[in-house]
Parts: sequence; structure tokens; C-alpha cells
Amino acid sequence: MTHPLLDLAPLTADRFAAIERRVAALLDTEQDVVVTQGEALLPLEGCIRSGARPGSTALNVVTGPYGQTFGDWLRDCGATVVDLKVPFHTAVTADAIAEALERHPAIDFVSLVHAEAATGNTNPVAEIGEVVRAHGALFYLDAVASIGAEPVLPDAWGVDMCVIGAQKAMGGPAGVSAVSVSTRAWERFAANPAAPRRSYLSLLDWKERWIDGGRKALLHAPAQLEMLALEACLERIEAEGLDALMARHASAAAATRAGALALGGALEPYVYEAKDAAPVATTLRTTGGVDASALVREALAAEPSLPLAAGGGALAKEMVRVNHYGPDADRGVVESSLAALGAALGRLTGTPVDVPGARRAVTETWA
Repeated sequence: MTHPLLDLAPLTADRFAAIERRVAALLDTEQDVVVTQGEALLPLEGCIRSGARPGSTALNVVTGPYGQTFGDWLRDCGATVVDLKVPFHTAVTADAIAEALERHPAIDFVSLVHAEAATGNTNPVAEIGEVVRAHGALFYLDAVASIGAEPVLPDAWGVDMCVIGAQKAMGGPAGVSAVSVSTRAWERFAANPAAPRRSYLSLLDWKERWIDGGRKALLHAPAQLEMLALEACLERIEAEGLDALMARHASAAAATRAGALALGGALEPYVYEAKDAAPVATTLRTTGGVDASALVREALAAEPSLPLAAGGGALAKEMVRVNHYGPDADRGVVESSLAALGAALGRLTGTPVDVPGARRAVTETWA
């Protein structure tokens, strides 16, 4: 008995390469693009282990949990790490980056997360890229959450390693990712004796055996279902239009913020300034002793399919996250999420909340 998801013809090298070209077009890049066969942690770690080594000095910007992970990897590679920690309710500035580079002139590697879906902030990469380029350091960017929700332009911004994943704003599968790599990043990798080789983490293997070979022979059997899902995801983005997709995410973020403010009660935006708020997720702070995890549980008990989550770790008691990315960057989803949070607040606290006012704010704010 045949099955459409199981009995598939092998994915050819030509089709794999065609998908890579579509990813490159999405990034508007002339750099080499490699589609990697796993969740985005694969190329994120592969880039750091290829580019960092004993004797190098890295500036690691921490605006959320992924920045903390990158610092751990960099230290594990033997690099000297300068952590620039920024409060999660705001964004890092280009001036702060410039000051850190001036204090530590040996820095030759800068790692940054573009948008932190976990904390709801986003960083001004275009301005930061100018500073990093002037200093001469390699620029490593995690754009997993931001791609599809806001501009991601590695060439224009001087990003040497730009990692994306399909599972957030792109609305695609979680099991496949991609990275664009600049010429000088490839040179740095090749000059690093500790860079992974003959390893699933090895980007150099893809360069030498796939890219330099004219993309004729794949290194191993590709994750076929994920690759086909990525192809379908790219087709959907191309049909909607990237500008329209980004506008939909911007509308979702603005409407969620406005609706939460109109709701009243014990919720307020976690990220202070709207300009620092990520378009993929809006984080809200609970006040008045309301436990965020309990609030989310109460809201999901009524509507379990809503994209709501409590903050991770130490943030679990004070942060609520509304994940409005991909298909959930939708006015109806935003309205339902705020209505569920409002109703749950009313049940938990016994205080009035303005759910109709929140719905009106969403409608009025949605572009």
C-alpha cells in the first residue's frame, strides 16, 4: 500500500540546490547558502565551532537565552568571551557594541540574536553591522525568529554567518535550517585547525564537497520530508510576498501590544518600547502578584490551541508570551489570545478586565 509521505522518489541534488537558491533569494544574498539537515541549533553551533578557537576573542551579546547558549559554546571552543548583557525588556544599541569593541580591540568575532522570541525583543542589526564591519570582526547572526517577520539582509548589513530556521515566521517545518556564509567566514573556518571536519557539524565539508563540487553530489541522504516542506514553505512566502508577510507580523505585534494595554488588569508589555519589540512574539509582564504560568494554564484550559506560553526558567512567574508568528500572525488569533487571557485574569483575580476594549484596540491597530 503506497503512502504519499512515505513512498517518495529520492530528492535529487538539483532539487536540493534549487531550494538553496530560493533561500538565497529570500535573504537577498550573493553569499554561499547551505541548507542544513536539522533544526537551527545545528548551523548555529556549527558556525561557532568553525569560527571560534583558542586565541580568538568574541563579543557575545546576551538579550535572551540563546545569547547565553552562544557564550557557552564560544568558551567551550577556547575563545576569550566578552559578554554584553542587556536587560531583556530592551534591545542592545550600536553605541553599546561600539563601546565594547573599543574597550576590547582584540575582538574578532561578534555573536548576536536578531529577534529573541523567548523574551520578545529585537535588535537593530543594520546599525550594529556598520559598527562591526568598521572594527573588522566576523559577524554571526541568529535570524531564526526574525526571517519572514522583519528584514534580514546579510549582504547589506555585513553579516558573515546568518542562520535561519523555517519554524517561526516562515511558517515551515522545525527540522530544517539554513546558513549564509561570507567569503571571509569560509577563510576563517579553513584556517581553524579545530573546525569540525567529517562531522555533522562541519560546514567545511559542505563547502568542499558540495559547493566547490558544483552542487552535483550531496554529502548524505537529505531529510526528504523536511526539504519538501521547506520548498512548500518558500512557495507560500513567494505567493504571499515577503513584504506582505512582514507587514502581517508587524500588524500582529502592534495589535497585540495595543490590545494588552486596553485589556487593563494585571498585564503590561514586557518590552518597554514598541521599537524594541519583536514582530514574532509579544511578551507581557504580570503584575499584582499574578503568576504567569497559572494565568497561561487557565487561558489554555479554555482554548488549548492558542499560541500562549509562560516565560522560561526564572521568567515563568512573571512573563506571558503571545506567539503570533507564521499562520498565527492573524487578527483572529490575536483577538482570541487576548480574550482568553482577559477571561482567565478575571477568573483568577476577580477584577474586571475590558475584553471588548481589547478587541476594539486590535481592530483599530491592525494595519
